[in-house]
Amino acid sequence: MELKYRAPEGMNDVLPESSHLWQYVEARWRDHCHRYGYGEIRTPIMESAALFERSVGETSDIVSKEMYVLERGEERFALKPEGTAPVVRAYLEHGLHAGGGVQKLYYITPFFRGERPQKGRYRQAHQFGAEIIGAAHPLADAELLAMVMAFFAGLGVPDSALQLRLNTIGCPECRPAYRDGIRQFGQANFARLCSTCQSRLERNPLRILDCKVCVAITADAPPIDPYLCDGCRTHFETLQGLLKTLGVGYVRDPRLVRGLDYYTRTTFEVVAEQGLGAQNALCGGGRYDGLVEQLGGAPTPALGVGIGVERTLLVLHALNAPLPEPPRLDAFVVAFGDAARPIALQIAQQLRMAGIACDLDLEGRSPKAQMRLANRTGARYAILLGETELQTATATVKDLASHEQTAVTQAELAAWIRQRLP
Repeated sequence: MELKYRAPEGMNDVLPESSHLWQYVEARWRDHCHRYGYGEIRTPIMESAALFERSVGETSDIVSKEMYVLERGEERFALKPEGTAPVVRAYLEHGLHAGGGVQKLYYITPFFRGERPQKGRYRQAHQFGAEIIGAAHPLADAELLAMVMAFFAGLGVPDSALQLRLNTIGCPECRPAYRDGIRQFGQANFARLCSTCQSRLERNPLRILDCKVCVAITADAPPIDPYLCDGCRTHFETLQGLLKTLGVGYVRDPRLVRGLDYYTRTTFEVVAEQGLGAQNALCGGGRYDGLVEQLGGAPTPALGVGIGVERTLLVLHALNAPLPEPPRLDAFVVAFGDAARPIALQIAQQLRMAGIACDLDLEGRSPKAQMRLANRTGARYAILLGETELQTATATVKDLASHEQTAVTQAELAAWIRQRLP
């Protein structure tokens, strides 16, 4: 059969055979964030396009090349290409800042980018995110980084399989001079740069540092350290000391600038040694101390992280990390004959209401075919209803692993099964 419709390229279906793994990592993220004092926030899948143009930056690749923009009359919307700007918008719109103090928010969201699909990079992808709004001290940076690394460790990813890369990109006080230094370096090496970096040089010169094509050229680019103001230098040195106190290993990466305009000071990525190929960044984030003010709020320090859900699952598979088996049924009701089918439906419903995962045949199959179906589902018990069981108001419960059979009254069936479930 020739398929008439397919999912859009780079947008994937999640089928029952793997959806339990998504549920597993999502539940782990929710539990992990709760233990660190975060509350969940859910923002719309679509926002004003101007929100991202203002926050992410019109010269960024996301806005200039990858954002999906929808126009309806005079309105311009965008499918959200990242999670931080919508959270800050909601933080301001709903007055979460009114009570003062620090807001710690987490989310699980899809995002959309019109880029060339490849392993670990999709046009619709999903992200775990966490934002800390209102904390200026490097304690917040250290806690967030420790939280991220502990999340991966809790999933069974060994420290040796990951590398935390850390950098600082300064602040509006000191970064302009560094940007000029990189621009001058780029101009002096203009002919050697790739065409993309040549076009970036005037608009966003720091981006040439994370170009994979020009890595040999930009290896000689000036580092940011001599350009840092006292505040940025102290912040970064304090953060590094805190990470050592927490036992969180990291590698200083002076090329790590991130691709979004709102970042200040701390930037970081966690990269995987295997499972992701060339796109090996598992998560990334940093500080965005000017974003709240940029979107209309008071000056407010903030920082956050985004973790790729698909990428996390790819790494877990590549490392053979412990993953749960698909959930299986507790029971499957088998009806011997048409007279037993209404009773089978009634018993299945009673078991479900008692919290027992149960199914039955809905197509009028033979008892032999129903037993094959019961075995295929992985059910622990088959509940057999024949003429004798109907006359005596009982059920024959067959353990599909040991093949032992037990007669149980229909009234006691739910309690009998629940006592034997793990």
